[in-house]
Amino acid sequence: MAVVAGLAAQGAAQTGPVWQMQESGTTAGLRGIDSVDSTVAWASGTGGTVLRTTDGGAHWTRCATPDADKDGATLDFRGVQAWDAQTAIVMASGPGDKSRLYKTEDGCRTWKLALANSEKDGFWDAVVFQHGDFGFAIGDEHTGVVIGDPVKDRFQTFVMILGHGWFIDDGGCVAQEGQAAFAASNTSVFIFGSRRYILGVGGKAGASVLVSPLLVSGIPNDPCGRVSVPMAGGTESAGIFSLWFMDRKKGIAVGGDYTKPNDSTGTAAWSSDGGEHWAAATKPPHGYRSAVQWSGSLKAWITVGTNGSDISRDDGKTWQPLDDGNWNALSLPFVVGPNGRIARLNPGAIAPGSVSRPAVKP
Repeated sequence: MAVVAGLAAQGAAQTGPVWQMQESGTTAGLRGIDSVDSTVAWASGTGGTVLRTTDGGAHWTRCATPDADKDGATLDFRGVQAWDAQTAIVMASGPGDKSRLYKTEDGCRTWKLALANSEKDGFWDAVVFQHGDFGFAIGDEHTGVVIGDPVKDRFQTFVMILGHGWFIDDGGCVAQEGQAAFAASNTSVFIFGSRRYILGVGGKAGASVLVSPLLVSGIPNDPCGRVSVPMAGGTESAGIFSLWFMDRKKGIAVGGDYTKPNDSTGTAAWSSDGGEHWAAATKPPHGYRSAVQWSGSLKAWITVGTNGSDISRDDGKTWQPLDDGNWNALSLPFVVGPNGRIARLNPGAIAPGSVSRPAVKP
C-alpha cells in the first residue's frame, strides 16, 4: 500500500498507517466486503472468489466457489451480504444469467443458487440488506433488494419478502435514456425498510437519486421520485457510485468519473432531509470515490476510491485526505481493492487531533 506521508501526532500517542494491510491469500479483484461485527467479515471478487475471516482479519480463508463444477470460477462476485460466520449471500454481476445470487448457511462450505437473472440484457449492480432500525419502516436485517441495470426502460428490481423469498418488483423505477447504476462497490442503493430504498444513478442523463414508491409519491408513469444531485454526470462513466445514510435524514452520495480517478470535481454531495434535496461538498474528496460509510464510533464519514480515501467530520460538507491507496469497496473497519488488497482501519491514526493534513500524491 502506498501510504501517504505526513501522518503526525498532534497530542495523541498512537499513529501509523490509516489502513493496516492484511494478507488475503488471493490476487483477485475484490469489490464485495461486509463486516458483521469487525471480527467476522466476508469479501468477494473476480474468479469466483469468496473470502471469510472470523478473527478480525488476522487470517482470511478462501471459501468453496459456488457452482465450482460448472462455471463458478468465471463469475465476478461484486457483492456480499452476511449475517454471521455461517450465513451469507454473494451476488455475481454479469450479462444475463451471469448475474446470480448464492447463499450459504454452513460457513461457505456449500452454496445454493438463490436467484438467477432470466433477462438476457440484464446486469445486476447491487444486493443490499437493511442496516439499522429506521423507526417508521417495516423491515429488519433480512429486508433486502437487488437492483440491476434497466430492462425495458425500468431498473430491474427484486425484493426479499421474509419467509417467501425473492420476488420481481414490476414497479421498479423508470430509467431515463442513458441512465444506469454502477456495480463498483455494492453500495449504489440504501434501504430504509421493505420496498423503501434510495438508488443512486448516473450516466448520460446525469447524476440523480431515485426514491422508491413507499418513501415518496412518484410522477405519472413512474412510481419513483427523482431528484437531481449536483455531482459529475453526463457520460457513461460518471455519476453516483455509493450512498449511505446515518439516520433517516442525513446521507452522503459519492462518485465522480471513474475514468478520471484524480479529478475531485463533483465527487460528493450531502442531504439533511432524507434525500429530497442535495448540496455539493464545498471541499470534495481528492478524487473519484466508489464507496462511503458513516462510523458512529468515530463520528465521521469515510470514503474510498481508486486514488485513496478521505474523511469528513461535518456530514459531508468538507473532506480531508487520508491516504493514496487503491480501493474499491468499504465496510468498516475493512476496505478492499484490486489484486487481493484488504486492509483494516487504524482508528488511532484518524482520531481527532492525531492526523496532520497528509500530503497526497499528485
